[in-house]
Amino acid sequence: MHPTFLDVRRGQQLQILGAGILRYGVTFLLLLFGTFKFFRFEAEAIQPLLTHSPFLAWLPATLGVRGSSALIGVVELTAGLGIALGPWWPRLGAIAGLIATGTFLTTLSFLVTTPGVLAPGSDAGGFLLKDLVLLGAAVHAAGTSLLAASA
Repeated sequence: MHPTFLDVRRGQQLQILGAGILRYGVTFLLLLFGTFKFFRFEAEAIQPLLTHSPFLAWLPATLGVRGSSALIGVVELTAGLGIALGPWWPRLGAIAGLIATGTFLTTLSFLVTTPGVLAPGSDAGGFLLKDLVLLGAAVHAAGTSLLAASA
C-alpha cells in the first residue's frame, strides 16, 4: 500500500505548482533585471560582457553602453510580460518563451567569451550560472504555451 502523499493526484498538483513557480519566477527575474538595464549601474556592469561577446560586441559601438543596456532591457521586459500572459495568450507566451530562451543562451555564452568570468573570486560567473536554471524555465514556458496554443 502506498502512503497517501505519493499518489498520482498529489504528483500532478506538485507538477502544476512547479510549473507556476517556474513561469512566474522567470517572469519576475526578467522584469526585475530588465528594469535594471535602464540604470547606469547595470549598463556599466554588463559592458565587459557585451564587449567580449562575438554576438553583441557591435551594440556598444552602435548604441553606446546605456543604449545597449536599454535595448536589452526592452527585450527582457517584453519576454517577461509575454511569459506572464502566456496562460491567457498562449501564442504570445510561446514567442516570449523563445525570446527568453535566446536571451539566456546569449548570457550563458558570456561564460565562455568573457575573460576571467569563471576565475575564483569573480562574482559574474556565479551570477551568470543562474541563467542555466532560467533557461530551463524559459524553455518550459515556451513549451507549455505552444501546447496550449495548439490545443
